[in-house]
Amino acid sequence: MSVPPPHLRVVDPDDFPPDLEPPDETGEQPKPKAPSFRSLWTADALMSAVFPEPKWAVPGILAEGVSLLAGPPKVGKSWLSLGLGLQVADGGTALGSIPVTAGPVLYLALEDTPRRLQHRMGKLLAGKPAPAGLHLETACPPLPQGGELAIAAWLTEHPDARMVVIDVFAKVRGNAAPGASAYDADYAAVGRAKRLADHFGVALVLVHHVRKAGSDDFLAEVSGTNGLAGAADTTIVLKRSRGKADGVLHITGRDVDEAEHAMSFQPETGAWHLLDGPAADHTIGDTRATILRYVRDHPGSRPVDISDGTGLDRENTRRTCSRMAADGQLTANHGTYTAPTGQTDHP
Repeated sequence: MSVPPPHLRVVDPDDFPPDLEPPDETGEQPKPKAPSFRSLWTADALMSAVFPEPKWAVPGILAEGVSLLAGPPKVGKSWLSLGLGLQVADGGTALGSIPVTAGPVLYLALEDTPRRLQHRMGKLLAGKPAPAGLHLETACPPLPQGGELAIAAWLTEHPDARMVVIDVFAKVRGNAAPGASAYDADYAAVGRAKRLADHFGVALVLVHHVRKAGSDDFLAEVSGTNGLAGAADTTIVLKRSRGKADGVLHITGRDVDEAEHAMSFQPETGAWHLLDGPAADHTIGDTRATILRYVRDHPGSRPVDISDGTGLDRENTRRTCSRMAADGQLTANHGTYTAPTGQTDHP
C-alpha cells in the first residue's frame, strides 16, 4: 500500500507537543513557539498564597519528596527501612516513639528473596499480625526502562499511599546518558525518583551506600558525587556509634531540620529505636555524658560545681572538662563551662 504524500495525510493536532504546531498544508513543520514560564509569581501574590504543609511519612524524619538513606554495609539500613515500612503501613508509632498515620507503602526489596523478607518481617513483627497495607516486590526494572512507570502505576492505584522504599537505589538508577558527567548522571538519576515523589506527594526513600573513607561532613560520605544529595530533598546517613548508642542518624534536608538522633538496635527483633535526649549524651563515655547533662541544666558551672552536683571526682572532672572543651563538647569561658549552642533535648 502506497503512503500518501504529506499534504494528503490526516494530521491530529493532539499528536504533537504543546509547543509545536502540526505541519501545514505544504508538509513543513513550523518553528517551535517561543518558550514561556510555566508558573510566574509576583512577590505579593506569592506571599499571600496559602500552601498545604508537607506530608510526613515519619514526622521529623521522612517528609514527602525524595530521601536518600545512606550507610555502610551491614549497619542495618535494610532493617531500618523495612521496619519503617511496616510501621507506616500499620500506623501507631515509628522508631519506638514517633506517631505516624497509617497508609499504603510500597517496599522494593531488590537484594532480597521472598523467604528472606518473610524471616525479617517475622522478627520485626514479634508476633503481631502483618499489615495488609505493606506491598512488597523483589524485582523492578531500571527507572528509565519501565521502573518509573511501574511505580507510578502502583501509586495511581493507591492514591492514599504514604511511602515508597527502594532498597537499593543502585538496582534501578539505570545507565547514564552518553557524554554526561558523573555529577549530571547522579543528579538525573535521583531526579527521576523526585518527579514521582513530587507528582504523587509521597515520601520516596532511596537506600544507598556511603564511601569507605569517613568524613567530618556526613554529606560527603554519601557514595557518588554531590549530585545525589543535591537532587534529593533529604539526606539521611546512618552511622555506627562509638558510645552507648548503636548508631546515629544524621539528617538534613529542605523540609527537615538538620539533626542528629542516637539510635539503639534490638538484635532479637531487628528494630531500631530513637533514644531520648541529644545524640551527644549517648555517643560519649559515661563521665562525659554526666558532665554534659549537668552543664546543660546549669550553664556557667565550674568544675567544682559539677563535681559537687554529680558526685564525680574533682580532679577527674577538671581534666575531663578541659578535654571536652578541646573536643568541642563544651564551651569554656574563664574557668566556667556551658554546652555548645544548639544542643537541645530531642522533642
